[in-house]
Amino acid sequence: MPRFALTIIRHGETRFNKEKIIQGQGVDEPLSETGFRQAATTGRFLNNVQFTHAFSSDLTRTKQTIHGILEQSRFCKDMTVKYDSRLRERTFTVMCKQHLSLPGLLQKYGVVEGKPLSEMRAMAKAAGEECPMFTPPGGETLEQVKMRAKDFFDFICQLILGETGPREGCFPGAPGSRLESCLVEAFPVGKRGSLELCPDGGTPGLVASILVVSHGAYMRSLFGYLLSDLKCSLPATLGKLELSSVTPNTGISVFFIDCEEGCEPAIQCICMNFHEHLNGVTEKR
Repeated sequence: MPRFALTIIRHGETRFNKEKIIQGQGVDEPLSETGFRQAATTGRFLNNVQFTHAFSSDLTRTKQTIHGILEQSRFCKDMTVKYDSRLRERTFTVMCKQHLSLPGLLQKYGVVEGKPLSEMRAMAKAAGEECPMFTPPGGETLEQVKMRAKDFFDFICQLILGETGPREGCFPGAPGSRLESCLVEAFPVGKRGSLELCPDGGTPGLVASILVVSHGAYMRSLFGYLLSDLKCSLPATLGKLELSSVTPNTGISVFFIDCEEGCEPAIQCICMNFHEHLNGVTEKR
């Protein structure tokens, strides 16, 4: 049964993140100075981690983040990044039909993108709903975001199954063991949870290690799918606050996934919303 690692990181901070303005897909804001520093700091933290695949949302803030991370890597500086629209942020607006045929144009007509988060909270309150669960008029529902996330997750599982064929893993000392050991070094077992150990004290070799950079609301829906639908196991140290929180900018979550054709994958969360690597990364005064 092939096992692979999935490392998911939220993009770095933008000016609109700091000002609590909703971006969605319709506002393609670049990283702020702080966001670029967060990406570089995350890259230095992960510089010994060897990835085999890299995916990113095709919005500017995620593109800049993944390149900032890979630039610091010992192994992946020249890795090709695949941009996937399924990794875009939840959209809160409706695409203007006259612009649908214009490639790259993100202009949308809607009621909350580009506006303060407080306005959406007020709309949710008026509708008698909690803000994270609220869908503004014309916006993408949480179920629709979840289906996008499921589609991408199914895609990467099939990608790994297709690349590995009948192989079930790597032997200790093979490349798969190195893929795993570098992640364990970055996220120590004792602090982050417990890995399924082999009898000889090693860990099952990974056939791949996938890096994904996406967005806060999207990641929350993806994690909900992994936890609720696929019954992902969690570290004992993970609290309710971490489970319910939106991932901070350049926060890291890591999962080990065992997949088999025709069966639901078995998923183990190694860490969620990890952000200790960002200690001391603040705005310049």
